Amino acid sequence: MSRRVKADPAVVAFEAANRRISGHPLFAALGTYVRRTSDHPWADISLDGLLIAHPTRRASEDEWAWVFAHCLLHLGFGTFDCGEVLDFQPALKFGTRPSSWEPDRCVRGGASADPEKWARRFAAGLSNAAVAAIDVAGGARSSLTDARPAKTEWDLALGWFVSNYPLLGALASTMTVVADAELARGWDISIAAVSAASAEIYVNPLAGLSRPEWRFVLAHEMLHAALRHGDRVGGRDAYLWNVAADFVVNGWLVEMGVGTPPPGVLHDPELGGLSAESVYDRIAVDLRRYRKLLTLRGKQGDLLGEPLRGPADSTDLDEFYRRALLTGLSYHSSSRGLLPAGLVEEIRALEHPPLTWDARLARWFEEFVPAAEKRRTYARASRRQASTPDIPRPGWVRPESLESRPTFGVVLDTSGSMDPRLLGKALGAIASYAAARDVPAARVVFCDARAYDAGYVPVEDIAGRVEVRGRGGTVLQPGIDLLERADDFPATGPVLVITDGGCDVLRIRREHAFLIPAGAHLPFRARGPVFRMS
Repeated sequence: MSRRVKADPAVVAFEAANRRISGHPLFAALGTYVRRTSDHPWADISLDGLLIAHPTRRASEDEWAWVFAHCLLHLGFGTFDCGEVLDFQPALKFGTRPSSWEPDRCVRGGASADPEKWARRFAAGLSNAAVAAIDVAGGARSSLTDARPAKTEWDLALGWFVSNYPLLGALASTMTVVADAELARGWDISIAAVSAASAEIYVNPLAGLSRPEWRFVLAHEMLHAALRHGDRVGGRDAYLWNVAADFVVNGWLVEMGVGTPPPGVLHDPELGGLSAESVYDRIAVDLRRYRKLLTLRGKQGDLLGEPLRGPADSTDLDEFYRRALLTGLSYHSSSRGLLPAGLVEEIRALEHPPLTWDARLARWFEEFVPAAEKRRTYARASRRQASTPDIPRPGWVRPESLESRPTFGVVLDTSGSMDPRLLGKALGAIASYAAARDVPAARVVFCDARAYDAGYVPVEDIAGRVEVRGRGGTVLQPGIDLLERADDFPATGPVLVITDGGCDVLRIRREHAFLIPAGAHLPFRARGPVFRMS
């Protein structure tokens, strides 16, 4: 019976390090090989390319890998100086420096007969290593020394954007693909859906798409998230808005030639050049037809309001996606293909983000709650200037009668679903803007299952000392009717409705606006502006 010979661990480590250095894109370009015939304590190399190692030195794979890399860097730099190589080597993070290594002469003989050859090879190796590092970041490799694909078709498709398509590269590098057949089945995801809140794209691994088709699908979902289509729905029908956004995004991707559209995607060349809002206005006239169309998710919208796995990231999403798209646009050159004008216009618009809800509310107050006009009068003298104390000057006065002062109405939803913290924030903003407009008092009506008239409330009391009366259901129309029929409320007075959206359909015949929480939606199409508190 033959005896099995046990492999020497030191030999195994040496050979593994040799294979590792040969498979590294930087060092493989230098094209040398190792012999174990050196009398150097570890290894040395000639500048003509022959690397020889100590025949009996015992060390780990990481230590031999570090030593081989050190010698080859001497060859690439064309130098005898160990210090120059040792300064560069830590940046590679390759192998482990042996504890017994001492800076010594690691180069045998004289200068190379062809130093330019090694310089060219070293430059090529650096270029190869840079490309490999991008492949690792994009998922095409599991490591620099592994050229085999390490991920699935959809992961490789996502990695393609990082290394080949700058416009969406920054987005792709920060988004995660979640491929879970059970999750896809539970949420009826036929191909893909996206959650902008968590920067996750949920794909159905059983969809059976090719890599070019996955590129198209992932680009589609990334643009949905980055252009904030989920938050732009407003008072529109959510599914029809999703369909309209699909037509626009798919038209851009077909025009740019990004991947291959899977069968059945929504694309109509006649809608080219239109915004999602314009497309929605066109298709909204034929609800029965367009409700039968399928998104990439299937019979439901592929714009998910919340992540399917865990809580959403608390990062400022608008800033996150704006920075990613603008960075991609700045690096995207014309050599990679011209971009649709509509897409460039939407990305450029991100450089000027919309005003915050409180700034827009302030503008609404400026327009519909004009400040009391001040006038000068000698009946109330102003302070006299010290340089001309004998010259009397008129002072500023405001109208003193309440009837001539501006006012507005507030219909406040006080049902159990309203968040007290949001109520406080809304009332505080209203009080500060009213004071800035010289409004002495506002007409306040509380509504839950019925309306409670609080009368005229001084603006300084709105935020702090108003007692919220109701906590039942939500019916706001009686509060609106109470204000519109009140004899002591001016016919031109605007109305601000504060609600969480869980209310009845309202009919308001005068100037009005709505203040609702971010992410909430009204059960009807609002005729006045809608401000969403964040």
